[in-house]
Amino acid sequence: AYVAAIAFTPDGPYQNIVNWYDGFWTLLTFAMQMVLILVTGYAVADSDFVSGYLNKLASVPNDNTQAAALVAAISLIFGYLHWGIGLIVGAIFAIFVARAGHERGKTFHYPILCAAGYTSQTIWHVGPSTSAGLLSATDGHPFQDIIGIVPLNESVFTIYAFGIAVLVFLTVIPVLAFLAPEEGDATGIDEYAPSLLKGDAAEAVSDGGTTTTGAEQVTRSPADRLNDSRAVAYLIAAGMLVYVVQYFVNAGGIGEALDLNVFNFTFIALGLILHRTPAAYMETIRDATEGAAGIILQFPFYAGILGIISNSGLSDLIAEGLLAVATPQTFPVIAWLLGGVMNLFVPSGGGEWGIIGGVVGSAAVELGVAPGKAIVAYGVGDMWTNMFQPFWAIPLLGLTKVRARDILGYTMIVMVVLFPVFALGLYFLPY
Repeated sequence: AYVAAIAFTPDGPYQNIVNWYDGFWTLLTFAMQMVLILVTGYAVADSDFVSGYLNKLASVPNDNTQAAALVAAISLIFGYLHWGIGLIVGAIFAIFVARAGHERGKTFHYPILCAAGYTSQTIWHVGPSTSAGLLSATDGHPFQDIIGIVPLNESVFTIYAFGIAVLVFLTVIPVLAFLAPEEGDATGIDEYAPSLLKGDAAEAVSDGGTTTTGAEQVTRSPADRLNDSRAVAYLIAAGMLVYVVQYFVNAGGIGEALDLNVFNFTFIALGLILHRTPAAYMETIRDATEGAAGIILQFPFYAGILGIISNSGLSDLIAEGLLAVATPQTFPVIAWLLGGVMNLFVPSGGGEWGIIGGVVGSAAVELGVAPGKAIVAYGVGDMWTNMFQPFWAIPLLGLTKVRARDILGYTMIVMVVLFPVFALGLYFLPY
C-alpha cells in the first residue's frame, strides 16, 4: 500500500508515513469488538453444556465418510451462527469424534476430521456474526458517509446470502465425505495426538469451572464468594437479556437492529449462564484471549493500511479501476475475487473490510448495486480463501495438536470446488 501510494498518488514517502499514522488508531473500537466476538464465542463453545451434547453426538458415525460429513455439518452449523463458536466447536467435535471412534476400535482419519472442523470458515461471513455486515449496521462505522447504515436484513438476512449458505452446505459436506479415506488407509488420533486420548482433551476444551483447595475455601473473602456465586452470574445475565429483548422489540426485529455491540452483549450473557459463576466465566475468557492475540496486534496495522489507502487518494484510484471493469451484474463476482485476494494478505474479515470497505462501497453505490449485496459478495471472497490462508486455523491447530500442512491439502480442495459454486451463485442468485 505504501509503495503504491507513492507511485500512483501525489503524496510522497514522508506524507504516506503521516497517512499511515493518522489511520493507525482509527479501528480500535472495531478491534475490541472483534476480540469480544472471538472470546465470547470461545466461552460458549467451551461450556459443559455444549461439550456434553457434542460428546454424545460424537458416537454416531460408523465410518470415515460419516465422520467427516458429520464434523463438517456441525462445524458449518455453528460457524454460520457465530464464527468464534464455529472455530472452537469444529476443533472440539473433531477430537470427540476421533476419540469416540478409537474407543470403539475404529480408525477415523484425524487430519480430515480436523479439516472438516475448520470448514466453519467457509460460511461465517453470510451468517449473523458477519464482521463486515455487523460493522456496517453499527452507527458511526467508518464508511457511513459512503454506504450509510446497512441493517442485516439488507445483507446477510436476504435470499442472496441464504442462497450462498445453502450452496456451501450442499458443496462442503459431500466434498469432505468424498475425500475421507477407507479405514485401512486412515491415520487415527492416536498417531497425531495421543495425549488427547488420556483425558487432556477434556482439559483443553472444557474446564467446567474452577476448583478450590480446602485451605482456599477456609480463607475465602466475601469477594471470592461473590465471584463463585451462581446468583450473581444469573442476575447479571438476566439484566442483560432483558435489555436485549426489549431492544429488539422496540427496534422491530433482529434484522433491523442487530449490530456488533448488541451481538457481543448477548453472547456475554449466554456465557455467564453457561459457565454459572463469574469466576468460571473469567477463567474461560482468560483461556480464550490467547487466540485473540493476532487481532490485538494486527488491527492497528490494518488501520494504518486503511490510512495510507484513504488519505493518499489510492482508494479513489482502486475504485475507479473497479468501475472500469465492472458492471452491475458482474460487480458481485469482482468484489468476491477482490475479497479473496485481499484475504491472503490481510487474514481477517473485519480488518480486511476496514481497509477496502470504502472502496467496495463507493464502487457499489456508483454502479447502483445495493451496499448489502456488495457486503455479502465481499464476505464470500474473504471466507472462500480462508481454506488456503490458515491464520484462523491457529486456535483449531492448538486444540487438535495437528499442523497446518496436515489439513490444508483437504481445505484447498474445498476452496477449488467452491470456486464455480460461488461464481455462479453470486452472479445468478436473486437479491
